[in-house]
Amino acid sequence: MVPVLDALRREYAGKLQVDFVDAWKNPDAAAPFNVYGIPTQIFFDPSGRELQRHLGFISKEEILETWRRLGFRLTANEKG
Repeated sequence: MVPVLDALRREYAGKLQVDFVDAWKNPDAAAPFNVYGIPTQIFFDPSGRELQRHLGFISKEEILETWRRLGFRLTANEKG
């Protein structure tokens, strides 16, 4: 998941906040989010309310489609 998250963080900077918590190395940081399986992706609205979660690997395209389904339109930063 790290390469997918890094790409999203880079391509959608200023439009999408992508945070990563290593639940193996820092279980106390994952505990408030009720993470019971790894990897878990949690989608939050701008106010911090959980909208959806996904357990298991998810591609960059599937993440972007999830945001579209949730009503968020994102456009990547222009390159160059």
